[in-house]
Amino acid sequence: MATRCEIFLEVLIAILLPPLGVGFRHGCCSCEFLICLLLTLLGYIPGMVYAVYAIVIRGSPHHDEWRQPLTA
Repeated sequence: MATRCEIFLEVLIAILLPPLGVGFRHGCCSCEFLICLLLTLLGYIPGMVYAVYAIVIRGSPHHDEWRQPLTA
């Protein structure tokens, strides 16, 4: 789990260079990175907003709890 300092630095990098911040959190060949790169190429603000979302919300360990498989 990432510390608050790591998340803060990733968000700061995501504000300056959105795909780079997402790349640090999710990897450079992930779906989140490619979406962020496309949005940044289309416009800086949409890329920045998605980057912060991908780092803070999608990067949290509780985001995919509802996707846990059901046990019999």
